[in-house]
Amino acid sequence: MFSLIESFRSAFQSIRAHAFRSFLTTLGIIIGVASVIAVISVVQGLSASISNDFKGLGSNTMTLRADTTREEWLQGKMNRLSMNDYEQIKRHIDDIHNVSPFFNPLGSYGNSTIRNGSESATTQVVAVTAIYQEANQTIPKYGRFISNSDEQSRRKVVVIGSKLQENLQLPENPVGTFIEIGKEWFKIIGLTETRGEMLSMSKDDYALIPFSVGQAMSGSANKVNIAITFDVNHIDQQDAVQDRISALLRQLHHLKPGQRNDFKVQTAQELMDTFSQMTNTLTLVLGGIVSISLLVGGIGIMNIMLVSVTERTREIGICKALGAQKHHILMQFLVEATTLSLLGGIIGLALGYLLGFTAAKMIPNFPDAVVPWWAVLLSFGFSTAVGMIFGIMPAIKAANLAPIDALRFE
Repeated sequence: MFSLIESFRSAFQSIRAHAFRSFLTTLGIIIGVASVIAVISVVQGLSASISNDFKGLGSNTMTLRADTTREEWLQGKMNRLSMNDYEQIKRHIDDIHNVSPFFNPLGSYGNSTIRNGSESATTQVVAVTAIYQEANQTIPKYGRFISNSDEQSRRKVVVIGSKLQENLQLPENPVGTFIEIGKEWFKIIGLTETRGEMLSMSKDDYALIPFSVGQAMSGSANKVNIAITFDVNHIDQQDAVQDRISALLRQLHHLKPGQRNDFKVQTAQELMDTFSQMTNTLTLVLGGIVSISLLVGGIGIMNIMLVSVTERTREIGICKALGAQKHHILMQFLVEATTLSLLGGIIGLALGYLLGFTAAKMIPNFPDAVVPWWAVLLSFGFSTAVGMIFGIMPAIKAANLAPIDALRFE
């Protein structure tokens, strides 16, 4: 223990005596650790933001959509869900509620130019039923939501999000204002509460119109491609409900055994897991690329330690002549190399978080950087390992010096 304490004392004394050279030696480690931490903090910040957004969707909410592969799309085939699918699910599937169909009446993605006088904006137009409010927790800030009577009488009314209100420069309470959608005039009956952003995209940039009006605007009510959202009564019933819906739709779509589903049932948790897997892969790839600079820093430490061994050859000879053993010399130089690397890791950790935080703030609407605990441990562990691995060769060289040869060294 005394030998270890003395090795640390000697290491700090040597580092302090050659402060500028020590700083240049650790610069490679500082840059390497800072790069890794900056990348990890930015990506993990994005991942944490996505997770929080998906938690707000509700753990028992499920969404059913048609699924068309790229090969089918190239062949001109588009799978779809029909109103008959929706009616059959309502009739035959138990343990679910708030079953709500919706679709984009103005194209595959529903994007359309909406006008308010001389102002115009492109947004997503979605045709929904009254139950959509409960299924998606869409709460009006002003006015009301679409009702069953709106749908039955095909009233041309619309509920908009706060981002669309801002883009069209509508008043704070736009209820009663008329806007143009698809060359037809709609009366605003509600403005929903602000939900914020997800993946740097606004969750408040939309226009909701009655389902029956959307069917009329699409031109063919029988051929619309709908999606269906619903809530499961109990979260532990999700798998069973998913299996029953899959079996029902396979029968309705006349799919043969072994043939892939032409639809997809997704939960909020599945979507969150998919994004988490993507961000984790991105973290590994980018972290692996920038960590190459740590190897460069390790080589720099090895070079300087070899120089240090040469400079201190006579000192090593005196220590051995006074009774120092090989392991004492080995420990002294190995501790010095590890200390240099560890100090570089600490500075790099602080610098990396600062860089990641600054980068996240400079990107508009980007979530704050997050440094997970495992990244801190990884930075310390990796920098320590680099110091030990690249410091062992100079340490062995110093430990193997013969006392007489070392004392005669000029």
